[in-house]
Amino acid sequence: MSLPRAALFLDDERGGDSLAIEMEARLPRTDRSDRNQSIHEDEGKATVELASIMTTASNPVSPGPSSPPLTQVRIQDFVPPTRPSSTPFPQPEPRNVDLRFSSCPHDAMMDLDEPEPTDLLTVAPPGESAGMSLNDLPAEIHECILDHLFGFRVSPTSKSSIMRWGTALRHPRRKELSELSLVSTAWRVLIQERLYRHIKLKATVESLRESFTYFSGHPHLRSYIKHIEIWFPVFQPKYGPLALSTANTLPTVTADGLTNASYILPVDNCSLEEAFYFVAESFPEVCVMTLEGGERKKAPKVRHWIRGTDGRVMPKIDSVRTLICKGQWNLIRGEDDFETITSALPNLQEWHGSYSKPKSKSYLTMAEILGKPMRLTTLNLCIEGDYRRELSFPPYFVKVSSKVHFCSKLAFAAASPSLEHLSYTGRVCKQFFTDLMARHKDPRNARLKSIDLTVKNCCRQVVHWGESGSGITDMNFIGAFEALVLAGIRALGKLRSVEYLRIRYVDLDSPVPPLNPYFLMRDGWCSGVWSDSIIAELNRVRPTARFEDLAESFGSLGLTKDGRMTISPDFPKSRALSLKISNYALLSGGISIT
Repeated sequence: MSLPRAALFLDDERGGDSLAIEMEARLPRTDRSDRNQSIHEDEGKATVELASIMTTASNPVSPGPSSPPLTQVRIQDFVPPTRPSSTPFPQPEPRNVDLRFSSCPHDAMMDLDEPEPTDLLTVAPPGESAGMSLNDLPAEIHECILDHLFGFRVSPTSKSSIMRWGTALRHPRRKELSELSLVSTAWRVLIQERLYRHIKLKATVESLRESFTYFSGHPHLRSYIKHIEIWFPVFQPKYGPLALSTANTLPTVTADGLTNASYILPVDNCSLEEAFYFVAESFPEVCVMTLEGGERKKAPKVRHWIRGTDGRVMPKIDSVRTLICKGQWNLIRGEDDFETITSALPNLQEWHGSYSKPKSKSYLTMAEILGKPMRLTTLNLCIEGDYRRELSFPPYFVKVSSKVHFCSKLAFAAASPSLEHLSYTGRVCKQFFTDLMARHKDPRNARLKSIDLTVKNCCRQVVHWGESGSGITDMNFIGAFEALVLAGIRALGKLRSVEYLRIRYVDLDSPVPPLNPYFLMRDGWCSGVWSDSIIAELNRVRPTARFEDLAESFGSLGLTKDGRMTISPDFPKSRALSLKISNYALLSGGISIT
């Protein structure tokens, strides 16, 4: 195995003065006693010559010594140093060191009964039987080297390593990085910690059985796993007879030949009870769990129990602090489903839930869950994340608004005594902040520090269906957004613990993305939309907060021959720090970019 050239100098240790070693290397290799004797003789000759020069008088009357002959014999040619003087660490040349390589197992993920890997590189100076190893370097140096090789510092939630049993999905550099664990015993632990910190498993009975067998044979790897991701398939292929040459559809290539494949519901999926039991028994230090329910038309709901629910209790996973639910509709379709999952996580602090597609049942289910007390410190909920403007309220939201006002249920969850961070993506209006202030009767008990709202649309009462759209050209939406910002600023007067407030609207189809309205307050500075009422309310509730900039216009505006509003190219492409609300009225007739 070839080693980096820099590694050859890591374990070099020499005693004594480095300058003396350099001078010793430049001298000829002669007998030390003869060299000392010649040095004393040269010193004696130099003393006699100096005395004769000092006794000779040199003045204009008495001439000095005769001039030297024209042809002089060069006593000794200049010998340049073997290494430039600018070298910070001069080394004696030639270096007589012994490089000792030891044999190591070929697999970085070895069993415990195999011998521990010894150092691949050991440098022994001359005259010494053993030298220093790579393990003698400080732990911080090892971490910096591996961070450079991996490209980033790995955290429990980063996807540094993904293992999907059955489909063999691996880290693209997994083989290369795993071979680094053969360098030394210290690197073996550090490499395996990074490779196994985040794993992804397929939620099938066969996959869990294979995983359990693997980690039973490698028990030392269990403690390295901090983030486990379990995904539930929502379909599986079903292969039919061999495809004919006259088939109109493209056939599927399999080991048996060409076949026509159709997709059916999965039959080997495990239940949540089996998945939780596997995690509880296999990984004692896992702190982040991701459950991915998937998304498809009429997707099956994930089974929670192996068989009947009478008298059954979910296995407890005490170490999990963060739960991430993707495709949450297939995981949680009612309050009972949420209680079943949280009963297995008694120390849960963070919940990140996201839905693949907006549904009325998603809002109704979350309204039912958020209306009950929770002990979470962080809530991140995404119900509608398509980031597209709409012409009017969709029918599924009209159905939701006729049954419950979701903003009031969200305010109830935000008023939880334990909640510190709230992030929400969906439909929200000023009623959220109004109810939030009403529920916080004692501001001294509030622990909420940050509120982050991504607005899909602002729910409001409208007379005509065309008045319920969204976008920078819809003044009804802009007015509702301003009311939402005003309510949020007004709530800051009572929620003194809130240090971060962001309310934004994202439209991927916007003709001018920098004009998407937003309001941000962070570290006492504000940016985004503003008006006289917003500034007056901000000065009242947070006198120390200030806007970074207050621009009166969006930029250079103009009209084309057909009457369309245009913005010149000198308008900044980055995020604007100041957006005056009244200027959006100029865009209500349409906008284009020149």
